Amino acid sequence: MKSNASFSGVEAAIAALLTENWFAEREFIYTGATFADIYTMASWLRAAFADRQNRGTVCLTTEDKAIIAAALLASLAGGPVLLLPYAFSGQALAGMQQATGFTVAITDTPRDFPPGIEIIQPRRGEAGPSLSLFPALPGEELLRLYTGGSTGTPQLWSKSGINIFAEALFLAHHFAVSHRDRIVATISPLHIYGLLYSVVLPLVSGATVLAGTPSFPEEILRTVADQEATVLVSVPAHYRALRDRSGLGTSLRLAFSSAGMLDAEDNTAFCRHNGTGIVEIYGSTETGGLALRNRSQGEAGFTPYPTIDWKINDQRLHIRSPYLSPGLQRDAEDFFITGDRVEPCAPAGFQLRGRADSITKVAGKRVDLEELRALIKQQPDVADCLVLALAETGSREHRIVALVEGQAADPEAIRKALAARFEPYALPRAIKTIDRLPMKANGKVDRAAIACLFQ
Repeated sequence: MKSNASFSGVEAAIAALLTENWFAEREFIYTGATFADIYTMASWLRAAFADRQNRGTVCLTTEDKAIIAAALLASLAGGPVLLLPYAFSGQALAGMQQATGFTVAITDTPRDFPPGIEIIQPRRGEAGPSLSLFPALPGEELLRLYTGGSTGTPQLWSKSGINIFAEALFLAHHFAVSHRDRIVATISPLHIYGLLYSVVLPLVSGATVLAGTPSFPEEILRTVADQEATVLVSVPAHYRALRDRSGLGTSLRLAFSSAGMLDAEDNTAFCRHNGTGIVEIYGSTETGGLALRNRSQGEAGFTPYPTIDWKINDQRLHIRSPYLSPGLQRDAEDFFITGDRVEPCAPAGFQLRGRADSITKVAGKRVDLEELRALIKQQPDVADCLVLALAETGSREHRIVALVEGQAADPEAIRKALAARFEPYALPRAIKTIDRLPMKANGKVDRAAIACLFQ
């Protein structure tokens, strides 16, 4: 086991958030709300929640970072647990209401809520009792949020105040994020990655965040350059779109990527054009952040955060961390076994070797889908690809299929390259090409949509 030092003073720092507004007059939202505005709104929300029993659940149906930050502080001070929705449609809200039983929603715009939902619209500028009157509850459940998972079916995860704020405090300390920084995020604050880096990280560091969420290449470039952003928080799909572009200006000092694996070529191109390497964050909604690397600095493997303990058994990564969701199953030593296959690498880290569930059986023989994917990506005109094992209708057998990003790629040439290395049973039954792999709003590949293409 590799044992690492814990981040000290986390609970005291979290409690201090409610009693000390260190950055009161600074901007939380660039040319928008100040930190004082956030705390005023939080105190009003906490007062609005005062008559609610047993910390019930409130659905947070807004992408306004100021409202989200205020709601987090109010919940941390003993307010209700926050539910972060995966979509705002009437059908999605009805499904979440049925699954969680929420009867109250915070919103800043009309929504198609199920009947009987009480609506709270935060009042800017109107204060309630000081948050310092309420004890912080960092160990209690703070929020619930969804992740699509490998099947595409939304799955609900719980996070405590420690889970969320301890990780943000570590990030602020490790990357020296401060009131001098200005953050641009291209991912929704309702996604765990967007929430941490564009809402909670500014709260604990005093950094300013841009209100919008740019997603198109020219929009990202213009926003970072015009607003002189120092930190870019983005996803692999957006870095892919920025691969051959420059124009981010000279202010950027940090670029983060998460919610999927970043191609080495995308990192290299981004660094060449903009002078800043990309820090890749490895983790998931349920585990929180676990490790990082910056390949522009020669880091081939991931280095675990110094705030977690980790070990490798039977090619599986085991972690013990303050960021783990409370409901995760752990062993007798409090370790959680991740779904990834890894191998150790120098000096003190690991290399990812694909998902444990990327091993499938065809005709009783083992096939590693990640090995197939790696070889396909080496072929001419292939930008990216995904290899899946789809269940055969009415059978326990699976068929392997591959979706290749790059219309100019030649499926027959790919088949020949695969046949030269793999046995016939391991070869994809179907290979399709497409302009872009289908993506979800959180920047991850939409596996369910890909499966539909082969039905």
